[in-house]
Amino acid sequence: MSSQSAPWRTVWISGASSGLGEHVARLLAQQGCHVAISARSEDKLNAIAAGNNNISVWPLDVTDAAACKETAHAIEAAHGTIDLALFSAGAWFQSSVEELRVENYQKTFDVNVMGVVHCVDGVLPQMLARGGGHIAWVSSVAGYGGLPLSGSYSASKSALICLAETMKPELDAKGVTLSVVNPGFVKTDMTASNKFPMPFLMEVEDAAHKMVEGLKRKKFEVAFPWQLVTILKVLNLLPYWLYFAITKRMV
Repeated sequence: MSSQSAPWRTVWISGASSGLGEHVARLLAQQGCHVAISARSEDKLNAIAAGNNNISVWPLDVTDAAACKETAHAIEAAHGTIDLALFSAGAWFQSSVEELRVENYQKTFDVNVMGVVHCVDGVLPQMLARGGGHIAWVSSVAGYGGLPLSGSYSASKSALICLAETMKPELDAKGVTLSVVNPGFVKTDMTASNKFPMPFLMEVEDAAHKMVEGLKRKKFEVAFPWQLVTILKVLNLLPYWLYFAITKRMV
């Protein structure tokens, strides 16, 4: 498959008003897909779609289960079968245990985890019925294991990785492709406020290209950059006494 073409006709992306979602939408539109973009900010979506006939705007709050299903059905009615559904809406709150905020945990899980479940519910029945399609969602290398100061975020992203692992065998048997995307640090609005070092920080355009190329190859895990992925995967193979001896230095 050429890097300049994409195997999907219609793509739906949530969390597409900024960051990775936006740049993947732009890239796939350039490669000939019709991309239906969703997020809460209609103004930002309209700005992305302006002058591009390959992008259509579908405002959506992924925490609204009924709206997610209605939006998926409306996109298919307007543009045909959704071949690739990519769910990238995300929430991130950094806090220490002394600054625990219940509402932040609630929002993180509502957006990061249940937002994916709601969107999957919108596309999965149709994909199962026809025995085809590709579903992907954005988790994070932070989901490989618990990291200090990111309790709600790491936990939610770990849940997304686990969800993908549990669903893959069943979906394989039904002919539906499933991918989980685990980026490291990417230069976006979400990471701009981070006050800690971000090793191997990637430009968002580079990250978008890596995501698209991994999805084209139908990889189960699309993870980058390889340096950070390797470090964190090895870290999570260590016994807990050594794991915590290392991670406590991050506090």
